[in-house]
Amino acid sequence: MSMSIWRYSHFTLAVSSFLFIIIASITGIILAFEPISNQLKPYAISDVSDISVGEMVVVLQEEYEEVISVERKHENFVIASVITKEGASQTIYIHPKTGKKIGEVAEKPAIFKFATSLHRSLFLKSTGRFIVGFVSFLLFLITISGLILILKRQGGFKRFFSNISKENFYQFSHIAFGRLFLIPLLIITVTGVYLSLEKFNLLPKHKTKHVIDFDGLNSIPKKTIAEFEIFNSTKLSQFRKIEFPFSSDVEDYFLLELKNKEITVNQITGEVLSEVYYPFSKLISYYSLLLHTGQGSIFWSIILLLASIVTLYFIYSGFAMTFERIKGKTKNRYNKDESEIVLLVGSENGSTRSYGKMLYKALLNEGKRVFITYLNKYTSYEKMKYVIVLTATYGEGESPANGSNFLELIKQKNDCPFQFSVVAFGSLSYPKFCQFGIDVQSALEQKENATELLPLHKINNKSFEAFSKWTQKLNHKLSVNLQLDKRIVSKQQKSFSLELSSKVKINNDDTFLLTFDDCHKNFTSGDLLGVYANNQTHERLYSIAKINNRLLLSVRKHELGLCSNYLYHLQQGESIKAFIKRNPSFHFPKKASKVIMIATGTGIAPFLGMISEQRTTSIDLYFGLRTKKSLELYKDMLREDLLDNLYMVYSREANEKRYVQDVIQTQIDTIISDLENGAVIMICGAIAMQNEVFSILEEALSKRNQALSFYEKRKQILVDCY
Repeated sequence: MSMSIWRYSHFTLAVSSFLFIIIASITGIILAFEPISNQLKPYAISDVSDISVGEMVVVLQEEYEEVISVERKHENFVIASVITKEGASQTIYIHPKTGKKIGEVAEKPAIFKFATSLHRSLFLKSTGRFIVGFVSFLLFLITISGLILILKRQGGFKRFFSNISKENFYQFSHIAFGRLFLIPLLIITVTGVYLSLEKFNLLPKHKTKHVIDFDGLNSIPKKTIAEFEIFNSTKLSQFRKIEFPFSSDVEDYFLLELKNKEITVNQITGEVLSEVYYPFSKLISYYSLLLHTGQGSIFWSIILLLASIVTLYFIYSGFAMTFERIKGKTKNRYNKDESEIVLLVGSENGSTRSYGKMLYKALLNEGKRVFITYLNKYTSYEKMKYVIVLTATYGEGESPANGSNFLELIKQKNDCPFQFSVVAFGSLSYPKFCQFGIDVQSALEQKENATELLPLHKINNKSFEAFSKWTQKLNHKLSVNLQLDKRIVSKQQKSFSLELSSKVKINNDDTFLLTFDDCHKNFTSGDLLGVYANNQTHERLYSIAKINNRLLLSVRKHELGLCSNYLYHLQQGESIKAFIKRNPSFHFPKKASKVIMIATGTGIAPFLGMISEQRTTSIDLYFGLRTKKSLELYKDMLREDLLDNLYMVYSREANEKRYVQDVIQTQIDTIISDLENGAVIMICGAIAMQNEVFSILEEALSKRNQALSFYEKRKQILVDCY
């Protein structure tokens, strides 16, 4: 079954049954408190495994005139029906060790009665029981389809509990809670369906039948209750109920019910007269009731309580994600046949669609006639000159739901000549990084009337900086100056003032250093500093270093760079508006046999802090700059004495035009060997460099029948590139 059908089925089932699921969840929350409150009452006996049935029967017969029956409830309440020595008939809670009364059997509280009736039958009797049973089955199907969607998204069973790509809060929490409560939800739904089938007599019934040879009953040797071997060997933890004989005749017997069988016992000799084991169906029924209600276990009751709350949250987050998709639709200013640029979006959870909306508005502001739609709605366009595809990849390299038909559509349509560019969004934590984007690129390359405008551009974890790099290239191709409104794809963070302590002047690479002494925020080398330039509403993120509790930035000045020019003209003592963005996926690893750092240009910043703070782990640094003179900017910050190996690479020296990836290629065997022995590779700098390094690593690993994704999953490949 295709991914889109699973998504449709999952959503349809949820919509069709959500009202009944809400009722079941709310009543489930209420009913989960019943076994919890019962376990906290003084009637619950904690040491049932230390008391035998024989001990209990002896003290009861001494305490009361007559004992009719004794039953142990799931909560370890022991209830006895007795006739007192004063002749009063009572049903009471007793302590099995003393036989003493410890409480009156109270009625179930009204709130639990109400919730039980509503939960079981909606107050509609048989019709209600059928509806509840059917909804339990639908919830089971929803759980199964949800499981399949998670497996598809995460890339199979092996990656089921691997990191979740956090596209938005609702998506992340929906999957996280789904994984955590999968087993409890399956148990709740399966047992609910089973109990409903049982109520409608749709399951095999078993009536316990004892075969007793009454003619062969013995009345000798006569024994006291205290001498009955079966009673003495049976602990209360196994015991469910005992019915006492009505008379002293040998034909009347004790009926002892245990968890797995019934036993009849001669009341005079203590001999076992018959023993009948319960069939499997009865045991299933017994444990289904326990698992569905949580009776007898505070721990399981709390799990059921949380699962019921989470079920309500699933309904809320599912609809929230759906409404986000609907709300995020962009209304086109131009119709499809008057637009020269067609912007096609493939988005699963809305993040990629937000980037499409941002690009659409930027193109409109430049006076371009642009039409935006989903990949699945691709058709013929009379004046189309450019096709721009922004698409996410879902799960194991699959298309998002609104792009599932595109690869077929693009083959069928006979378009006028056009140029195309594909931007693929994905996460390096998944083995098939941006695979659907790669497939779209391949399909467009095979069309005779399509030519490439820009090469395929891959973006990891929705990096705005990476998207901006591609936009700059698009500006050049289309002769425009697109201004991206970052507010469309991310919310503005709460900022604070940060005062500049010192600035090291610009070097020959147009790079300079900024130091802030009094940053009172908690941060670590590798975290990000978001800077708002000239009170703008969108920020620029910089990877930062922490050296002697000072915050350090390395910034390259771009001619048209709004934020870099703002920082360049900043004077000592002036303040900026900024915020700290935690970046735990790029912190120095706590456990690693070695750390291999690869940096270009300003990407050295976080490594400067990590190296200065590190004293035990072996570190190799590969550092690429334009010229030897470029290194002077960092000479006071770069602690070479704390490095095992330093590989300096210069791309603009007259006699040595080399790049970091060239040196990586020469050292690849050593690097792979280190990786296999637990080393961690950290990469910071240009995306182009990252892609080159990845290609070298992938090629080397493939020769050893290994995959880069294996080490990414183990967090041995850490990346912060832009």
